[in-house]
Parts: sequence; C-alpha cells; structure tokens
Amino acid sequence: MVFWLARTAPLVLSLIRLLDRGLAPLADLMIRLALFVIFFQAGLAKLADWPGTLALFQSTYPLPLLTPAVAAVIATGDELVASVLVLVGLGTRLAALPLLAQALVIQYALGPAYHTAEHQFWILALLMLIARGPGRISLDHAIRHRLMTPEPV
Repeated sequence: MVFWLARTAPLVLSLIRLLDRGLAPLADLMIRLALFVIFFQAGLAKLADWPGTLALFQSTYPLPLLTPAVAAVIATGDELVASVLVLVGLGTRLAALPLLAQALVIQYALGPAYHTAEHQFWILALLMLIARGPGRISLDHAIRHRLMTPEPV
C-alpha cells in the first residue's frame, strides 16, 4: 500500500498542477461570464423599460435611505458598468463590491420572496472574486504581470 502511494503521488501532484494551470483559469473566466450575463441583462432590462423600472423601485424595491429614482440609477449603473469590468477582469475586486451589495440587498432586505438559491450563488461567486481575484485570464492579471516584469535593458 505504501509503495503504491509513493508511486502514484507524483502523478496525482502533476494532475493537480495541470488542473490548476489549465482548468482553474477557465473556471474563473466562466464564473465571471455567468455573473456578467446575469447583471448586464438585468441592467439592459431596466433601461429598456425605464418608467417600469422607476415604478418597480417605488413599489416592489423600496429602499429606506434612497429615493426610488436614485436607487434605480445606482442599480442600473452598477449592473451595466461593474458587470463589464468583472467580465474583462479589470479592477475586478472593486467592481464586484457594488454587485455584491446589490445581491445582498436583494437576498436579505427585500423580504422572504427574494430569498433564493440563485441569489445565494451570486453572493458566493462575487465573494470568491473579491477574495481570489479574477484569475489568470483577465486584464488585472495581464497588468500585474506587465508591471512586475522588468524591462529588458
């Protein structure tokens, strides 16, 4: 048994490194793409029916500290701008913060009708982006790599 473990351990470690280099960056990108689609489509829907959006923020999504018009503008702007930044991986951790705040408000402040597993997925995915960053297939990674790589003399 010990002999078998000693022989297979390098193979297992090689497989883990391969997955970490190949699959993890693709998974990071797919998570960012999924979040982009969710939030960007929501922003486009709000823009497509702005009077309906304002009415929705007056009746269904009333927030105690903001007027409905201000809340609608902030939510729509967050969904459209922050989701694009998350997609391309530029300022990802910072861009994910307003989307996380929005998801938390939807999940916990709007009432039990909005307590869904879907919103919990959004929250977890956004927390992952904030904690880990966007991954290797991102502008953040390219910029960081460029800034940390010395110029040839």
